[in-house]
Amino acid sequence: MGQRVENLGDYLREQRLGAQLTLRQLADQAGVSNPYLSQIERGLRKPSAEVLQQIAKALRISAEQLYVRAGIVGLDESGSVELAILADPSLTERQKQSLLDVYSSFLAMNASEESAEPTAIERD
Repeated sequence: MGQRVENLGDYLREQRLGAQLTLRQLADQAGVSNPYLSQIERGLRKPSAEVLQQIAKALRISAEQLYVRAGIVGLDESGSVELAILADPSLTERQKQSLLDVYSSFLAMNASEESAEPTAIERD
């Protein structure tokens, strides 16, 4: 997980520099503190989906790109359940994170059960 957060920080830094924004300018535009944004860029903090959305808006890039970089959404999940949850305006940030956690735990549980099931050859 740490690797993805570092990749997110590097990506954010590249996008910020490409937009010719200082750390302070981006932090102001995204509505986050300068130290917090610095920690995200250095890979020390993992921002919430809501903060990523604010940063994406300030950088004029898609929030989905940041969700993928942050590991919130997988690369092959176009039209995914995760994106639907994140895009739902009627849910609070805490509710979105809880739903994402439950969903990913179900996926992990199902994957481990599938790998534990004997194949047809092993059953005979």
